[in-house]
Amino acid sequence: MPIYLYWGDDDFLIARAVTELHQSSLDPSWVSFNFDKILPDQSDGITFGLNQAMTPPFGAGNRLIWLVNTPLVQRCSEETLAELKRTLTHLPPTTILLLTSVSKPDNRLKSTKLIQAHGTLREFSRASPWKTDQLLQQVRQVARIIDVPLTPKAMEFLVEAVGNDTRQLYNELEKLKLYSLSQSQPLDERAIAPLVQTTTQTSLKLAGAIKSGNSAQALEILRDLLNQNEPALRIVATLVNQLRLWLWIKLLIEQGVRDEREMAKAAEVGNPNRIYFLRQEVKFLSLEKLQQALPLLLDLETQLKRGAEAQLALQTKLIELCRLFKSA
Repeated sequence: MPIYLYWGDDDFLIARAVTELHQSSLDPSWVSFNFDKILPDQSDGITFGLNQAMTPPFGAGNRLIWLVNTPLVQRCSEETLAELKRTLTHLPPTTILLLTSVSKPDNRLKSTKLIQAHGTLREFSRASPWKTDQLLQQVRQVARIIDVPLTPKAMEFLVEAVGNDTRQLYNELEKLKLYSLSQSQPLDERAIAPLVQTTTQTSLKLAGAIKSGNSAQALEILRDLLNQNEPALRIVATLVNQLRLWLWIKLLIEQGVRDEREMAKAAEVGNPNRIYFLRQEVKFLSLEKLQQALPLLLDLETQLKRGAEAQLALQTKLIELCRLFKSA
């Protein structure tokens, strides 16, 4: 039977994929006998899971063994590798072995290569919040899966409203599907606006507040983001990428580049039509200030990775960044 490795930081999509595999492979009457979920902190969990994988199922259906957040694709001892090799090469046809990992597999490891040779790898990573093209494609795809007719403007509204939160996207589209049953036309942005719960603050809005030098607004957005349990490092990553993008566009403008396709290729922007709006965003920004801002953000990232208190470090650096841009 199949061997799967699901990896990525989108726990919602991984949970959906696990549920689908669970429902398609197990007989409901024998689930309690044939399903083992092995947590990473379980003593000798990998060994136990691999041993269970070799056991035939009870009754009808197959056996499903799930090694949750397994370290096998980040580190693997020679002893564990030998056991993994024995299991994968002699796995009964009635067993499905599922491994999940938040981190990207290390392709240099023998264990990762072994799993790749015998199994199927699927990535479930959240799209970056600044990559609007990917987010729009995701909305289009999920709307097709759930069967919700939407206009292009309504899809753009959903991207703005939920960002890269796939859990909220599915929830909102499930709700819109019920509403669409009473409508004869695809839903437009005016129809869905009162129904969709908008995430009022995003890290991109935080970047805009920094750009305008508005420290009060920046601190308010930061407070809301932290209240929404947005990870500090993810906030910083979004800011770094947004400021780096603005820096690229401003630098290209200063160098006299005018062709939007050329600018999009150099700045790694998927949609050349977006260049017009980016040019407007950086119109009054100083190239020197953008160059000074990135080291400040990278310093903030270093502080957070070294264990600095997230809220205080973010607040301090945001005020410093807002002062930098306000002085311009």
